[in-house]
Amino acid sequence: MFELGDLVQMKKPHACGENRWEVVRLGADIKIKCMGCGHLVMLTRSDFTKKMKKIVQPAAEVDPSNEPEYLLPADIKRPRI
Repeated sequence: MFELGDLVQMKKPHACGENRWEVVRLGADIKIKCMGCGHLVMLTRSDFTKKMKKIVQPAAEVDPSNEPEYLLPADIKRPRI
């Protein structure tokens, strides 16, 4: 469905006017980052799936040079278990 680093479109735009978000954390909660202003939001998985409209670009197709706010999946800190 969605993976770490994907760019997704939400049903409602952010206050800055941007509607694209990057998936930064996956788990029981999902953290997304606004591609316009860099604001981070954490949602429960059920809330995220209700509010997500579609996947704009999978992580493999994103060009980081065109996206100044984009974090590469390798640069995202993963929790130690």
